[in-house]
Amino acid sequence: MVSVGGGTGDKQQEEGWFIYSFVARGTIVLAEFTEYTGNFPAIAAQCLQRLPASNNRYTYACDHHTFNFLLHDGYVYCVVAKESVPKHISMALLERVKADFKKRYGGGKADTAIAKSLNKEFGSVIKEHMQFTIEHADEIEKLLKVKAQISEIKSIMFENIEKAIDRGEKLNELAEKTTDLHSQAQDFRKQGTKIRKKMWFHNMKIKLVILGILLLLVLIIWVSICQGFNCTKQEDGNANTEP
Repeated sequence: MVSVGGGTGDKQQEEGWFIYSFVARGTIVLAEFTEYTGNFPAIAAQCLQRLPASNNRYTYACDHHTFNFLLHDGYVYCVVAKESVPKHISMALLERVKADFKKRYGGGKADTAIAKSLNKEFGSVIKEHMQFTIEHADEIEKLLKVKAQISEIKSIMFENIEKAIDRGEKLNELAEKTTDLHSQAQDFRKQGTKIRKKMWFHNMKIKLVILGILLLLVLIIWVSICQGFNCTKQEDGNANTEP
């Protein structure tokens, strides 16, 4: 295993959280800062060569230290910290360094700068961000917790919105089905009314036919009994012959 640290500054290393930090464009280190001696720059450089090109965060552990990397838009921000330092604190430092670096050099000379050419002007800035992060670790911790809570709330809100949208789609489907059923019910009622009218006319025809047949039978019986239409006349004739 490669040993990290050693040499002078051991007492300071025990007291400090952050050992070494740099900013690189691709694999070219543009600015760095450390107050310690050791082989951690070489280890960090080896890790730098193996990092993917996509924007992301990576942390590697080696000999009780962590090598933390933040990749963004072709630039790499790194800090070597003691193993006891929380990862999110190291990343908070790198975020500060990234924001400051982009503010100073975004779209400027950093895109064409050669190796270590920004050491003089930005190395001391890295040191200031290290000191600030150590001195305000509690505030940073609280801020990160608040951000995490906000992120969780946002996630819950988005999830609820998605569920609401999904429910809305289902309600729309239900409304469409209800409309279809209502339309089908109206059609059914119309068809039922037509059928009822048709049946009524059919029944009326049957009743009229039966009534006609009954009237015809009555007429036939009347004619057969009265031998024609002279029943009244015969009765009158008979009445005249009586003494």
